[in-house]
Amino acid sequence: MHEGRPVPTPPAQAPPSGPIGGDPDAAAPELGKLNVDYTIPGVEPDDTDPYRWHTGEKRDHGGEDAIEVIDLVKQFGTTRIQNGLNLGLPNDEVSMVLGPSGTGKSVLIKLIVGLLYPDAGDILVHGESVPNMTDDELFEMRKKFGLLFQDGALFGSMNIYDNTAFPLRQHTDKSEDEIAEIVNRRLREVGLAEAHYKMPNELSGGMRKRAGFARALVLDPAIVFFDEPDSGLDPVRTALLCELIREIHEENGGCYMVISHDLGTARRIADFIAVLWKGRIVESGPSEELFNSDNDFVRQFLNAEVDGPLAMD
Repeated sequence: MHEGRPVPTPPAQAPPSGPIGGDPDAAAPELGKLNVDYTIPGVEPDDTDPYRWHTGEKRDHGGEDAIEVIDLVKQFGTTRIQNGLNLGLPNDEVSMVLGPSGTGKSVLIKLIVGLLYPDAGDILVHGESVPNMTDDELFEMRKKFGLLFQDGALFGSMNIYDNTAFPLRQHTDKSEDEIAEIVNRRLREVGLAEAHYKMPNELSGGMRKRAGFARALVLDPAIVFFDEPDSGLDPVRTALLCELIREIHEENGGCYMVISHDLGTARRIADFIAVLWKGRIVESGPSEELFNSDNDFVRQFLNAEVDGPLAMD
């Protein structure tokens, strides 16, 4: 059993030691190779094919994947959020997962970082299966991650300096002098060099997002997750945050995964786009190719067109 994990959703029994749903000694399955039952108990199947727009096509980006999601299924009650989702996100690029509201984009991040267990399928980060990690392995894996939540998720009782220093104090044995050097550098990068001793409630929404971004970077993560970073920001502050994300990615590299439904943000920062709908990826690939896709759903969503498969349900 995975006891002691910070925020798990335990399965009915301990997960297998190998890829979920398979032989413990088997290698991780190739994309699309698991035989997954996509029907939902107690729910009559629709006579029409809800996935007729989902080609699942992944256009070549010419590099290695940092994150690979394989036949992922996650269900809450009778609601299936991920329904056989396959996705690969490239190293050293800013990737955006776009989709209508309520399609499980934030749940996908929680599954990738191990805060939720999938019901079937597998998630590989740099080739390692996240759902099958021990607590110690997961703790080490999370040192590779930086995460910017929608509201910044700052501790209200700590000033900005201590909020930013928190991961370093929790996950490293660095001295306070070393921590100060890192924190000061990251706060300068996000334009908060003079905000060390301010409390979160003294900052604007945009400043809180930037403080959360600084905290996400202090461990020099290989992968940074952004959960709707543009949420609650006006157009000008959204543009400034996008510019900051691009600048810092160009300096640091790594895999950036941005969850959003904002097309302006996608056009500003995305190298790679995956479009999520009804629990699966409709299509993914380099952003320029996706914005010119001939897929009816992708074209409708990425060009904000009225006519197309997506309706006001």
